[in-house]
Amino acid sequence: MEALRDVDPARIGAHALLARLGAGGMGQVYLARSPGGRLVAVKVIRDEITGHPEALARFRREAETVRAVRSAYTANLIDASLAVAPYWLATEYVAGPTLGHAVAERGGLPADTCRRLFAALAEGLASVHAYGVTHRDLKPQNVILGAQGPQLIDFGIARGVGETALTQDGQAPGTPGYSAPEVLLGAEAGAAADVFALGATLAYAATGRPPFGTGVATTVSYRSVHEPVDVVGVEPGLAGLIEACVAKDPAVRPGLREVIERCGVRDALIDDPVYLGFGALGEAVPVHEMRTQGPGPGPAYVYTPTQVAAGRGRMPRTGVWVAVGVALAVVGAVAVWKLPLGGRGDQQGGSPAAQSPAGQVPAVRTPAAGEAGPGASASKSPAGPPTYIRQTEPNLDDYNPIHRTCARTGAQEGMSDFQTSLPRTMDDPQLRSGKVRIAFRVKNALPDVPPYYVAVVVKPQHEVDENGRSTAVTDNRQLGFVAKAQDLYEGDEVEWKSVTYPDDFSMRLNGKTVKAPPLSQDPGGWTVVFRHAVSDTEHTTLVCDGFDSGPQKG
Repeated sequence: MEALRDVDPARIGAHALLARLGAGGMGQVYLARSPGGRLVAVKVIRDEITGHPEALARFRREAETVRAVRSAYTANLIDASLAVAPYWLATEYVAGPTLGHAVAERGGLPADTCRRLFAALAEGLASVHAYGVTHRDLKPQNVILGAQGPQLIDFGIARGVGETALTQDGQAPGTPGYSAPEVLLGAEAGAAADVFALGATLAYAATGRPPFGTGVATTVSYRSVHEPVDVVGVEPGLAGLIEACVAKDPAVRPGLREVIERCGVRDALIDDPVYLGFGALGEAVPVHEMRTQGPGPGPAYVYTPTQVAAGRGRMPRTGVWVAVGVALAVVGAVAVWKLPLGGRGDQQGGSPAAQSPAGQVPAVRTPAAGEAGPGASASKSPAGPPTYIRQTEPNLDDYNPIHRTCARTGAQEGMSDFQTSLPRTMDDPQLRSGKVRIAFRVKNALPDVPPYYVAVVVKPQHEVDENGRSTAVTDNRQLGFVAKAQDLYEGDEVEWKSVTYPDDFSMRLNGKTVKAPPLSQDPGGWTVVFRHAVSDTEHTTLVCDGFDSGPQKG
C-alpha cells in the first residue's frame, strides 16, 4: 500500500480516496471510503487507454461479472461508472495478502493447510460456476487470504456460458503456468480449465515454486502442455490430487465436488494456525488518521452510479490490517497471443484460409484514386483518420522467417479481439504471384465504440534508397512501406478490411514518395506490422507478423 500522490484525485464518484493499493497495465486501484464510512477498493482505468475499445469492453465485462456473481468467495460490486471517463468500479474491500505474496514471504505451506485451502478454493470456484461463469485466470495473485476465508478476484477475462470471449482465435486467456493445455492450444476455457488452474495454484502453495518452472511465457506454456507439474517434496496424497487436477486431458480431471471430498477437511480454514498467521503479513494502518490528497474531484469525477444489487452487508474486520497485496487485482496487459507450442512459432496459428470466412482470402479494399500519399497532412479532423503514418523513430519490428516469430524492442499495445490474415510461405499462391493480400478485422462487434484506425506496414529485410532500390543495410530500421489507415469499426465492423502489397503501399523518404518494390527485389523474410494510428505521427504496434517471400539471393 502506498500513500496518495499529488496527481491522485481526492475523490472518485462519492468515494473519498485513502491510499493506493496497486497498479497494473489497465489502471490504478485505490483504497477508499464510501459516504457511509465503508472501506471499498476502487479500480480506475488509465486515461491513456480509455480510447481503446477492447480495453473498455473487458473492463465493462469485469463489472458485469462481479455484479452477477453473489458468492461468499467474491467481493461484491458496490458501485461503478461505465458510461463516461473516468471509468471505474468499486467493490468490497477485503483485507489480507494475496496467496502469491504470502507464499513468497513464508515459503511452501504445510500439507494440512494446503488441503484446507484447496477445499475452500474449490468451493469458491463451484459457487462461481453455479452462476454460469468461468474465472479463466485463477492464480496465486488472484486469491486474497481474507479473515473469513479466501476471496477470488480479477474477473477481467471471466465469461459466462454462451458469451463470446474477449480473445480471438489463436489466443489463450489466462496466465502461463496456470492456463490449461487445451486453452493454450486454442480451445475454449471451460470449467475443467479452472480446475487445472486450481491444481497449479495449489502446487505453488505447497512448494513455493512456480508449478511449471520459470522462463519466458512460451517456455513455461510448453511445459504446461508437455511436462509434469512440479510437486517434488509434496506429501504424496496431496501431490496426487494436484496431479489429477492438472491432467493434460480435461476429461479426466476431477470435478470440484470430488476435489473437496478428496481434501477430507474436518475443520475450518480460518482456524488453521498457519492461515491465521497470514494476517501478520499486512501493515497495521490507523485508517482514521489517513487523509485524502491531491486535486479536488473536479467535473471529471461526476458520481454516476450503476444500478447494483444491495451488498451482503458483511462488516469489515475490526482494527483493519491493510495488506501489502492489492485488494483488487489490476488487469494486466490486454493481448495474449497463441504461443508457439509443438514447434509452431506463428502468432496467429494457421493459414490465412483458416482465419478468413469460408476459407477465402478477404476481398481487397484499396485507397481511392487521388488520395494523398505518405507524408501528406494527416492532422485529425472531424471527417476522418490519419491519412498515412510516417516515421518518427527507428522501427525495430523484425520478422524471423525461420522461427516464424516477430521480435522487437519495446512494448506492443496489444488487442485481444483483433484478427489478421496474410500468407506465410512461398507455397502460398499469393506469394508466388507477387501480390500479397493483408487483412484484419475485429472478431466481435462492440456497441458504441469510437473510431480505431489501423495502418498496415510492410518492411523488407534491407533498407531502400530514394529510388526504392535495396541497399546493403540488413538491419532495417526504416518504418517500411505503408498503406492508408482504416477504421477498424467502420461499417460492419466484423467484416474483413484488406490491402494489397505492393499496390497500396509506398514510403516517404527524404521528401520523396517511394513506391513499394516487388517481392522479388528482396527475397526472404518480410515484416508485416499492424499499427494503431492516432495521427500521422502517433502510432503504436498492435501486432507484428510476417511472411517468407522465398530463398534469399546467394
